[in-house]
Amino acid sequence: MVALPIAISMGDAAGIGPEIIAKAFQAEPALLQGCFVVGDVGLMRRALALLAGVAPALAPIATPQQAWQVPPRCIPVLQPGPDTPAMPYGAISAAAGRLAADCVAWGARAALRGEVAALVTAPVHKEALSAAGVPYPGHTELLQAEAAAHAGRPVAEMPVRMMLANPELRTVLVSIHVSLRAALDAVTFDNVLQTLRITHAALAALLGRAPRIGVAGLNPHAGEGGLFGREEIETIAPAMAAARTEGIDAQGPYAPDTVFMRARTGAFDVVVAMYHDQGLIPVKYLGVEQGVNVTLGLPLVRTSPDHGTAFDIAGTGRADARSLVEALRMARQLARG
Repeated sequence: MVALPIAISMGDAAGIGPEIIAKAFQAEPALLQGCFVVGDVGLMRRALALLAGVAPALAPIATPQQAWQVPPRCIPVLQPGPDTPAMPYGAISAAAGRLAADCVAWGARAALRGEVAALVTAPVHKEALSAAGVPYPGHTELLQAEAAAHAGRPVAEMPVRMMLANPELRTVLVSIHVSLRAALDAVTFDNVLQTLRITHAALAALLGRAPRIGVAGLNPHAGEGGLFGREEIETIAPAMAAARTEGIDAQGPYAPDTVFMRARTGAFDVVVAMYHDQGLIPVKYLGVEQGVNVTLGLPLVRTSPDHGTAFDIAGTGRADARSLVEALRMARQLARG
């Protein structure tokens, strides 16, 4: 029986997505065997001109399983729609936003149908998505909506969380792409408990054992016993207590300025952070080259690089594909689990 292939959505074609995909195929042909790009053939061909050395060839395919049949050192490309005219590098474009969203949606639906083992997403640009009329601010929300529609359930019944991971640190977020003010309102008993449940289930599958979860407080010094805020006492700690009755190893809440260092030295397998920047800054400070974004809670495997579209260097040939390569490694690992 032939294994399922892995789909890689092209991302925003005005950014570095096509380039890092091409570089990953060039640098890691064994790892990329059985992977294919969901994207525009012409725009992927444009990216090949940015590569130094011998560039891979393109091999248009019509079905995911054909990814296993292309010649060595070729990039299989499945184009889900008509040709998209080339757009300038480094510029927000509704056409690029629409193409990027369509490629993600195609890959998600293929994964939900069981046609691919995982979906790895190259970076999209949130303003380009908005310019194209896409009603979701990013990958996570778009994938959540696709999964909910496939299951015939309301989006609220398909809770998802973002995990950022590198070899030194993992962190999962209670809220994702909302304003800081809205993120504070999202620190509720139900949201914290739900995050702990999703984190426990995902990491248990990845590690093969119950994970040790360190929980960051919301306020400086985790509220200092209520002196700097009472969210830890009135919301976070009760949610953790409820999680522990379900067998979840949730420890804390700890001061946000030290909990990540403790996790990095082995005290915890993962840190649950209360909002986007609290959790992502420590991971990205350690270097985006090995960082991977994983969406937890979906009925499909989805990973992505830990960086954006990098419009400032798009088209220069200077993009680094290492984070995408790590995302592909993680996707293979999760798909096997």
